[in-house]
Amino acid sequence: MRIYSMMTNRLTNPLGFDLGTPRLCWKIDDTEGRHQSKARVRVAADESFSDILFDSGEREDLDSLSVPLNLVLSSRTRYFWDVEVTDDAGGHARSDAAWFETGKMDEPWRAKWITAPVTGDMILSRKFAVETPVKSARLYATGFGLYEVYINGHRVGDELMTPFCNQYAKWIQVQTYDVTDMLTPGRTEISCWLGNGWYMGRFGFKGEDKNCGDTQAMLLELKVEYENGQFDTIATSESGWKATESPVRFDNIYDGEVFDATFESPVNVPCELMPTLDYSLLRDRLSPPVRIIERLNPVSIFADNNGDTILDLGQEITGYLEFIPRAEKGAVLKLYYFELLQEGNYYRDNLRSAKQEYTYISDGLCVPVAPHFTFFGFRYVKLEGFSNPTLDDFTGCCVHSDIQRTAWFESSNPKLNRLFENARWGMRDNFLDVPTDCPQRDERMGWTGDAQAFSGTACYLADTQAFFDKFIFDMKSEQEMHDGAVPHTVPSIPFLGASACGWADAAAIIPWNLYTFYGDKTLLEKQYPVMRAWVDWLKRNDDAHGATRLWQNGFHFGDWLALDTKDGSPMGGTDEYYVASAYYYYSTSLLVKAAKVLGKDDDAATYSLLLDEIRQAIHREYFTPSGALAQTTQTGYILALFMGFAPEGSREKLAALLKRQFEKSRGKLNTGFIGTAYLCGTLSDAGLSSLAYSLLLNEEYPGWLFEVNMGATTVWERWSSLLPNGKVSDITMNSMNHYAYGAVMEWVFRSVAGIAPVEDTPGFRRALLNPRPDERLPQVSLRFNSPTGIWESTWKIEDGKFVWNITVPFGATARAIFPGTDADAFASLYPGLSVVSGPGGLSAELDAGTFEYVYPYNSND
Repeated sequence: MRIYSMMTNRLTNPLGFDLGTPRLCWKIDDTEGRHQSKARVRVAADESFSDILFDSGEREDLDSLSVPLNLVLSSRTRYFWDVEVTDDAGGHARSDAAWFETGKMDEPWRAKWITAPVTGDMILSRKFAVETPVKSARLYATGFGLYEVYINGHRVGDELMTPFCNQYAKWIQVQTYDVTDMLTPGRTEISCWLGNGWYMGRFGFKGEDKNCGDTQAMLLELKVEYENGQFDTIATSESGWKATESPVRFDNIYDGEVFDATFESPVNVPCELMPTLDYSLLRDRLSPPVRIIERLNPVSIFADNNGDTILDLGQEITGYLEFIPRAEKGAVLKLYYFELLQEGNYYRDNLRSAKQEYTYISDGLCVPVAPHFTFFGFRYVKLEGFSNPTLDDFTGCCVHSDIQRTAWFESSNPKLNRLFENARWGMRDNFLDVPTDCPQRDERMGWTGDAQAFSGTACYLADTQAFFDKFIFDMKSEQEMHDGAVPHTVPSIPFLGASACGWADAAAIIPWNLYTFYGDKTLLEKQYPVMRAWVDWLKRNDDAHGATRLWQNGFHFGDWLALDTKDGSPMGGTDEYYVASAYYYYSTSLLVKAAKVLGKDDDAATYSLLLDEIRQAIHREYFTPSGALAQTTQTGYILALFMGFAPEGSREKLAALLKRQFEKSRGKLNTGFIGTAYLCGTLSDAGLSSLAYSLLLNEEYPGWLFEVNMGATTVWERWSSLLPNGKVSDITMNSMNHYAYGAVMEWVFRSVAGIAPVEDTPGFRRALLNPRPDERLPQVSLRFNSPTGIWESTWKIEDGKFVWNITVPFGATARAIFPGTDADAFASLYPGLSVVSGPGGLSAELDAGTFEYVYPYNSND
């Protein structure tokens, strides 16, 4: 037996995080057993476990998905933990030690906020002596806006864009670094480089800067324990700290950075205090690290038709180029980052006001160069000032939140495989601390509509629980400022408005998806107030407008960028108040589910009553007595079927009407951000899987594989981001890297590969294995590293047979539905398997293990 993937709050050995009540989890494989029968968790103050602080004892009720640790934690303390497991076959193992270490928590700060009367970016530094060998050293730091810390010229840690992006009016994150190995006896200098970032750099549609503040500042404590038992603290203060101007002469997130390696600061002044900054805003971090996650070699350097030198990375990424500046002192090297070529030439018009430039003034040294305080969304870079650049001098650095990949998909269709990669890259590129809409133009904000539409797909593609938990915490901070309303973007830097349907409903949708995928009831309890605050806002808004139990007021994005608009509006052809009322129902239904899971019986009863009133109001307003829907758009039918508010007995009729809509559109979709997220899944559940496959595999405009054919390496914002002739369709709002339409992959994982979570047994402790094959796609494979363990579903249609290989992980069960088979024929092949015939087809219960089923296949078409 092997115990692995030991995590705290779904983070591996987290250092300095705000853990609240720590939640421990682990996985098991390499055993003959199928289920955990008993487990024991121990927590100790030392790695040898001689000083035990907590011992659960051997228990049958410890859930490996999440064990809340009811232990009073001390600040700045490392805790070690292990787990001992016995399985149902008598197997037994004890894990290696994992750990988590607390940050400052509520400990008072000795450090003071400091700044300096310096123009532009600044470097704050102090020299001190390390007298004796160091046993342990931790650095606690944060800043307004971005910061980097160096000790004796060496960068502390590998994280970028700290202290990250959040609602600075409510909180600011503190990072903890283990710097033990960086301190040796002798003269030591610590320096802090400051940049503008989201806090005070240009950000938002109006292009304004200083949205959150107007002064760079730093707060830092270095806690040192020496081997002789003595302690020391080096902290920011008005004494001993000096400031100089930075060689970073300009920076902001949209426009890039100017770095002058020849610059020598004419300023060296004492630092000053910033007493107006509120220490109560300080909080240990929630954000997973932002790092260089992957390095790519560029594929070519060429001259475009205008004679510009263009570097092609071959893949659209978020990040930057690291390069060797082979240039004489004083030479100016410029890099212009952009997404796509037009007529073979450099093109940047779709970036709007974002310049996306990096300027480097060389000091003549050939050392690697990269930006400090910005990032770019790009595939191509125009090089200016470089003499005979070579591929070996450039590396593409992919920068995003460090979230673990969990899905590997492959099929017999290479273009579908590329679509999977496009969706995965789109998520990676846009999950940079917040789930942004795009990484290149003058937005890069945490648009809630994109995030909720893609959240299910994201939970397949990567372990996103900690990432979304921080996002939901930001959302809660915004709700506290806006009476329960949820802004269009979270954090709302700057504030652009709030409470648009399908956007603000992220407050209910994302927490429920996290619970479904990760099975962490403690986290659901933590996020439940966000869900309830949003539904309470909906009801208050409804009551203030006549208590109709519909949502028929306010601004809404509607079915954003749908193709069925009649007036050129980006809001689509489905009535926005119908969409709003649908989400009023849907968010309330998810709140009811959460209340039942958490045993909040009074809430469940109260909101169930509200839910029934909303359903009846929707029936009166939008349905005929016979069950026909007044909103006769593809999205209109999809919402009624997916969200479950259709009148009883009307689903078959609505499915037929939906099919007719596709016949009218000649089998082409015309849905936008709202309808597309649920499109293929709803079709499959309505018995229209063949139509869903037709949409997925369509290579003409509009469609996902049209984008692939046009050379996309991520997912487009618009179905027509590029026209069939290769021309950009629109320059006012057109991104080649918006992940929302990549939500189709959730249906591919659930219904094509056939691995779906089960809400009443969440965390993939149980799954529904229900592939819906189509002979146009004869082979599919999905490997999914779920919170319970690795699930696999690999099937192919070959020589008239269906060959299905399944892996159910330790501790899990599944209901497998066998497509295209005859009950008697199947039973004769597998007489030992107890099968049941039902509405979904022939099914069987599977325990943990690996299985292969081969049987004659009859297409359902």
